[in-house]
Amino acid sequence: MTTDSNDKLSSARFTQATDAFVETFTASVDFDRRLARHDIQGSLAHARMLCAIGVLSEAERDAIFSGLKQIAEEIEQDKFQWSVKQEDVHMNIEARLTELIGVAGKKLHTGRSRNDQVATDIRLYLREEIGRIDAMIERLQLALLDLAEQESETIMPGFTHLQVAQPVTFGHHLLAWFEMLKRDRARLQDCRTRMNYLPLGAAALAGTSYPIDRFQTAELLGFSAPTANSLDSVSDRDFAIEFCAAASLIMMHLSRFSEELVLWTSAQFDFIELPDAFCTGSSIMPQKKNPDVPELVRGKSGRVTGHLMALLMLMKSQPLAYNKDNQEDKEPLFDTCDTLLHCLRAFADMVPHLRARRENMYKAARQGYSTATDLADYLVRKGAAFRDAHEIVGLAVRLGIDSNRDLAEISLPELQQLSTLVDADVFEVLTLEGSVAARRHIGGTAPETVKAAVAAARKEMA
Repeated sequence: MTTDSNDKLSSARFTQATDAFVETFTASVDFDRRLARHDIQGSLAHARMLCAIGVLSEAERDAIFSGLKQIAEEIEQDKFQWSVKQEDVHMNIEARLTELIGVAGKKLHTGRSRNDQVATDIRLYLREEIGRIDAMIERLQLALLDLAEQESETIMPGFTHLQVAQPVTFGHHLLAWFEMLKRDRARLQDCRTRMNYLPLGAAALAGTSYPIDRFQTAELLGFSAPTANSLDSVSDRDFAIEFCAAASLIMMHLSRFSEELVLWTSAQFDFIELPDAFCTGSSIMPQKKNPDVPELVRGKSGRVTGHLMALLMLMKSQPLAYNKDNQEDKEPLFDTCDTLLHCLRAFADMVPHLRARRENMYKAARQGYSTATDLADYLVRKGAAFRDAHEIVGLAVRLGIDSNRDLAEISLPELQQLSTLVDADVFEVLTLEGSVAARRHIGGTAPETVKAAVAAARKEMA
């Protein structure tokens, strides 16, 4: 393809210059320049393959290598002159390469199209981003494990419907967050596996008549194999949608964490203290300490989910193969990566400095008759049918409400009036400590179970 920096691509086809507004409107270089390093990476592999099949001489290949190295340095040093007239990152680099090394630069595009080129660049970019995001999730997980071990014996209320349900340990609650992130990492790896196939060589949509070696290029770029269908190769954005779906789930999880942190830092709960470095004050109320980081992360979850919807709508009506619509895939994808990574970093930095207000947690767990289920289980072990036990405990709770007492404060004779199965050992299950200690099965909230789960998780992650 022969082009001039002042004319539109394939200029011989056109008799009119592109309208100045349209030129700017259709250009993507302002945002897809982020792919420059990956574009150069793909071009280096493509040049090596073209030389291997005889399309390029070794001298031409080496000239291309040298030119691309210089361009990479110019971009790194912010000396590269980006031009809207060249539309996108690919043509900007190709034009500069031709300027530097002459005809050999024009030969680099043999056997490929910008369609398969950009599909390759995005995969290279996203593969790298998944690695960075995964590392940040791991960092957050390790912080949660440390805090969970530290708070393995800290008793707090567990909630359903945001009402006190049963006592749990704070360490157990933190491990629930850990499990959510564990699933998130698995989804990211699944996404990476499905994404890791090379579209380069599909050309515009039908492949190329040159005897290219796509397996060589795939190996050079670290892909599992070439893609199997040229039409699908250039039009597929499933991998980007799948990544954004995984990112939306991660952000949804972070939003749920954030909601609990916001609740727990309120005066009404006062379960935890956030470090000052992650909070701000009020311009008018001097007593305020606002949990801005969790609140902002909670808000940004909607932004990422919105990007997922944007990509789904982008692709839903596109016929095969490539369409200009696909230019709109990059900004949502880039912002999703940035937003997710920043939110994960905020949490990974913040979690190690969370401080539990253990007395407040314990006091709250004593409210709401959180050991009622333990009393029902006790009666079942003594021989009562569960539904009968449920009814008896309901009467005991009513007695506690009427007399403003916890179940553990009701006397033995009073409990025995409700059921002859009650003995003095009942108080062992009515204490908060007895309740959590009894749940020693795998996945339970007992302190020893929490410590074992932390140890097992660390071993698995090692």
